[in-house]
Amino acid sequence: MAQTFTVRLLTAGKTVLEAQVVALQAPGSEGFLGVLAHHAPLVTLLRPGPLTLTRPDGAREVFAVSGGFLEVARNWAVVLADAIERGAEIDLSRAEAARDRALRRLREQAPGLDSVRAEAALGRALNRLRVGAGVGAGAERSGQG
Repeated sequence: MAQTFTVRLLTAGKTVLEAQVVALQAPGSEGFLGVLAHHAPLVTLLRPGPLTLTRPDGAREVFAVSGGFLEVARNWAVVLADAIERGAEIDLSRAEAARDRALRRLREQAPGLDSVRAEAALGRALNRLRVGAGVGAGAERSGQG
């Protein structure tokens, strides 16, 4: 049996998940990185993207992470992010509306537009759509993961 470690997914308001996993794949600031049991200590920035956990039974669960930080130490991995959402729980129509709103703001270029903020909103919406649609096509959304 594969060795496990504890992962904790946190936002400012709550603990999204604490579980034993055999692997974690995260969108690091310099590219995707993988974590297994007994990984060397690490602290890194995360960019918006899919975060995938593999359970001891082989089931995979995908989350949309907004960016944040990942710390790995002593067989623990902690993700702290502004937003973490289970792929299976993403409301695709809401994510599409957020994407359309951000695109409209960027196209209109209204005076006083904070384009960095609008581009960040677009990136978050696109990430949620990719994760939600990818999960919807696979077993994770149905719980067969």
